[in-house]
Amino acid sequence: MDSSAAGIDALRRRCLLAGSASWLMTPLMSLASLIPLRVLAADASRFAFTATTLADAFKASGVTPSADSALIVIKAPEVAENGAQVPIEIISNIPGSRQAMIFIDKNPLPLTAHLFFVNGTLPHVRLQVKMAESSRLRLVIKAADGKTYHASREIKVTIGGCGA
Repeated sequence: MDSSAAGIDALRRRCLLAGSASWLMTPLMSLASLIPLRVLAADASRFAFTATTLADAFKASGVTPSADSALIVIKAPEVAENGAQVPIEIISNIPGSRQAMIFIDKNPLPLTAHLFFVNGTLPHVRLQVKMAESSRLRLVIKAADGKTYHASREIKVTIGGCGA
């Protein structure tokens, strides 16, 4: 074998190695582009979830004066035996409901949940919340037209669940 054939074989080998390396690195590089540089949603609601008073939680959540609505249904026990697990069910029959915020007045951190609904979604949610003591549970609904509605319910707790 002459030196020119050996050179061509070496060149082919290098091209093959370079091509296979780029073929292997392409998926890894595309995965790196999926890592977010900042999480904006968490920053936006962080102050609302860390507010220690009901008024501060309302302000940080952007809750505006609202109208009491019979179209909002809160299903919860009148007496909860364990504040660590209080089952609640919320239903909004308000057309265009986009957000639901649950506040518990006497919890150390009043904003308990902030839920978002896409257009056409039935706002019907079941969840368990923690309650420090007997308190009023408030549900605030923001509609697509910008109007805000609310409903509330008093829940008695026999054993506290928030460590307060």
